[in-house]
Order: sequence, then structure tokens, then C-alpha cells
Amino acid sequence: GGRREEGTTAHFASLMRGCMMALRYGMVFFNLLFWLGGCGILGVGVWLSVTQGNFATLSSSLPSLSAANLLIAVGTIIMVIGCLGCVGAVKESRPLLLTFFILLLLIFFLEILSIMLFFIYQDEIDHYAQRDLKKGLQLFGTEGNVGLTNAWMIVQTDFRCCGVTNHTDWFEVYNASRVPDSCCLEYSDNCGLDNPGTWWTAPCYERVKDWLNENLVALWIFALCTALTQVITAGKLCDFYFFSPRPFSSILAIYGTASEKKTLLL
Repeated sequence: GGRREEGTTAHFASLMRGCMMALRYGMVFFNLLFWLGGCGILGVGVWLSVTQGNFATLSSSLPSLSAANLLIAVGTIIMVIGCLGCVGAVKESRPLLLTFFILLLLIFFLEILSIMLFFIYQDEIDHYAQRDLKKGLQLFGTEGNVGLTNAWMIVQTDFRCCGVTNHTDWFEVYNASRVPDSCCLEYSDNCGLDNPGTWWTAPCYERVKDWLNENLVALWIFALCTALTQVITAGKLCDFYFFSPRPFSSILAIYGTASEKKTLLL
């Protein structure tokens, strides 16, 4: 009876050690990839900021909400979280793991909240966004708004659209029946002065919105699954570290004691 109990204890300790080591190394590997991804996003953001100015700044009321600034912010956050997870798992640091767990939990709930608010207030968001974008058109081609101008040219060319809701949005900007050359079916200098039949007719807002709807669903699902996986992993590690005074050393001690007793009995 005694030998069987000690053997069971040693086996359980060995299994626990294996599980925790697998969790630990898995967390280090996953967060290393997470951190490298953050470095890549940050690098792209810095490159856009240096080479393209405020690239993709379509909003006039939120000029800092550019693609470059968003990428820099997201990349920095991902790098910090990935670093906390890696160092916390390697060093078995309770404060770092707890901070990592709280940050992931906060991001997870913020993602759920943002999705809920987006669907609840979708009509209000559409109205505000269209109004703000039309206001931003007035800055097109003006001094100090190279980022906004380039963004509109790229959007209209890539999405084959013209204006926010239709091509007549540009008539108020130019005070004439003309559009930017990026609205033309076939680009050429001053083609925006030609017949409206040679311009794109699709509204850019709807085109971009459709593209976002197609891609954001997959992005949200991926982000939620990633955050949930990390929250569960970090939670289990935190639970083990906080309820065991000396995590791995205590398991090794139990395993070692059981092995010594077994040897003596034999």
C-alpha cells in the first residue's frame, strides 16, 4: 500500500511537472512570435510615418488617426504584452505573469465590448463617419494635407470608387462639375474634367465598408481566439504560481523524496 501510494505521488508529480513545462515553453514560444509580430507592425508604422507622412488620414476631426500612428500604437502594445508573457514565463515571475494576465483579460473584454457597440450603434457610426469624411474632402489638395490627399487618391484608385457617397461630393470641393483624376476609369491628366461617364460611380464609403465587413469578421475571430487562448494559459500559470510557494522546485522535491523512499524500501 505504501509503495503504491508513493509511486502514485511520484507519477502525479512527474505529470504535473511535464504539463507545467509544456505550458511554460508553449507560452514562451507563442509570446515570442507575438513579440516579433509586434516588431513587424511597429516597423511598418515607423516606415509609413517617415516616408509617407500622415498616410491614410481620411478624418479631418481626428488627424492623428492615421494608418502610421495606428500601426505604431498597436505594434508597441503587442510588443509590451509579448515581452511580459515571455519574461514572466522564463523567470517564473508572479508580478509579470499577473500583469500579463490582467492586460490580456482587459483586451479580451474590450474586444467583445467594441464588437457589441459597433453593431448596436452601426447607423450612428455610419452617419458620423460619412459626415466627417465629407468634411475632410474640403482639405483635399490643400497645403499641409499631403497625407489626406494621398489617402483619397489611393482609396479611389484601389477601390474603383469616387467620393464618399457619390462623385457629386467633389463638386462642392471644386465648386465645379469635376472630380480628382483618381476617379477616372482610365487615368490621364485632367481626366476629372471629362464626361461623368468616364468616372467611377461606386461610393467609396460603401466599398470600403464592404471590404472591412468581409475582413474584420475573420480578424475579430482570430483576435478573440488568440486573446482567449492566452488568457486561459496565463490564468493556469498564474493559478499554479500563486497557489504553490515554489512551483517547479516543490514538484521536483516531491518527486525526489518519493524516489528516495522507493529506493530505500527496495
